[in-house]
Amino acid sequence: MQSGITASPSLRHAFTALLSDPSQFALLITIANEQLVPLDSLPTTTTNTSSPSSPPPSSSSSSSFHTSLPLLRPHLLPHRALYILLRLPTPSPPTLAAITYIPPAAPVRQKMLFASTRLALARDLGPEHFATQLLATEEAEVLAVGVGEGEQDEEKPWSREEEVLGRVRRMEEEEVGTGMGRRGHLDVDLGLEGGGGGKGLVVEEGARGGLKGLVASDGDRGTGLVMLRINDKEALELAGTADADTVDARGLSEAISGTEPRYSFFRHVRSVEGETKRDIVFIYTCPPGSKVKERMVYATMKRWACKAASEAGGFEVAKRLEASSPEEITAEMIEEEFQPKQEVKQGFSKPKRPGRR
Repeated sequence: MQSGITASPSLRHAFTALLSDPSQFALLITIANEQLVPLDSLPTTTTNTSSPSSPPPSSSSSSSFHTSLPLLRPHLLPHRALYILLRLPTPSPPTLAAITYIPPAAPVRQKMLFASTRLALARDLGPEHFATQLLATEEAEVLAVGVGEGEQDEEKPWSREEEVLGRVRRMEEEEVGTGMGRRGHLDVDLGLEGGGGGKGLVVEEGARGGLKGLVASDGDRGTGLVMLRINDKEALELAGTADADTVDARGLSEAISGTEPRYSFFRHVRSVEGETKRDIVFIYTCPPGSKVKERMVYATMKRWACKAASEAGGFEVAKRLEASSPEEITAEMIEEEFQPKQEVKQGFSKPKRPGRR
């Protein structure tokens, strides 16, 4: 799986029970220790079918489905993402609906992880068992499954986020297939909070002081490198600093962590026509040994981290670089970023006559 999350043996056992036991209505799933694990199973609310006037079996099954939906309500918490597998009221073999519930108030890490693992869940358990897959952000969207014919309702939550999830999958494919890019082409915005899970990212006081030191430094002295990380509160905290006279572009690979992701801000000093310029370079590094959650969260948040940090420090970022490991950030790479781009002009080429090469 692209996210690295797989179904645990306990989930496979619970899933088999859902398929084989008609009295089961739903299976609730979460992610723990980088595995998909069962959280709870819900029984079907039975209806009385002993009366001669009772509806035919198919209608009774549909009625039980709709009366069972409210059982989900206590489990749809505003701060917790959740996978829900529902047994649909269809003739055998049993057909399921897979719902990914990602409320707006859920932690950013959770949003990213559940969104990127959503399709992998059905793939791992067997796509032939699922008639539909839905993405919902509100309790009402989950409880509306099956209203009317059901097909109209599923389009709303699905189409609203489909493009976003496609970008998540492309991000994973690029990272796995070609390695981490260098120039920001993996920007992802989940858009689950009205336009960006990273908006309003908090920069802690220690990090603010370090960032302000980049522009407050006198000449070539003072702070030359500030490194930030995301803490458990999902805020940017100071991971370390380096003085300008102790680290230059050639020493970045040794100063930046080679085991954990980092957002680094480097003060690059250069001379342009005899004038000294000091530019701030944003460097995002994510070593191959980083945890799955770290890779997803840091890749998702980097655009907002850059914006929040530059505003906190009172400076503009001149260039942005990315690399898998700090060793890839070289002085030559940074110098290349500041070289004037050469415009290549192509002369007019006379069209060739048909039939001639």
